[in-house]
Amino acid sequence: QVQLVESGGGLVHPGGSLRLSCAASSFTLRNYAIGWFRQAPGKEREGVACINYSDDSKSYADSVQGRFTISRDTAENTMYLQMNNLKPEDTAAYYCATSELHGLCSDGMHYWANGTLVTVSS
Repeated sequence: QVQLVESGGGLVHPGGSLRLSCAASSFTLRNYAIGWFRQAPGKEREGVACINYSDDSKSYADSVQGRFTISRDTAENTMYLQMNNLKPEDTAAYYCATSELHGLCSDGMHYWANGTLVTVSS
């Protein structure tokens, strides 16, 4: 059974950092496009960052460019989202997700984790 388990959310002050982790079981992350998404209260879900399967190219939302970094550890079969210089507007539930096998970020995501809450507040 495909499973994605997140960790690393919490409360952080503005300007602080957090690293979200997403561990995969029953499948190999390296064979999928992987992405992070977020949904703030009262807003639609938005894409934050993605790595393509085909060439490991990365893409970021304009709002997080230069502050967030997506990565994948093949040995650990885990994906990460390093978030630096966090702002109150980054407060949201964050979700990791993967495409179908050998998919692209543009194909859309197929498997989703349950989400972890990030709160940026002083």
